[in-house]
Amino acid sequence: MVAYELARRLRALPGSKGAVLVAHTGYGQEEDKAKSEAAGFAHHLVKPVGILDLQNVLQQAAH
Repeated sequence: MVAYELARRLRALPGSKGAVLVAHTGYGQEEDKAKSEAAGFAHHLVKPVGILDLQNVLQQAAH
């Protein structure tokens, strides 16, 4: 899983503390969500993403 490794590496960088990482995937099981969270993703969106879900993520990231 390349995205998980990328998230872990980004989280390890000093400048990424405030970054909001969003997983966008076709996998939506609880195990998949747990892996995303453990890797450092703030949100886990399953394809296809609804516009309201995307708007919520963007609003949360703006605060």
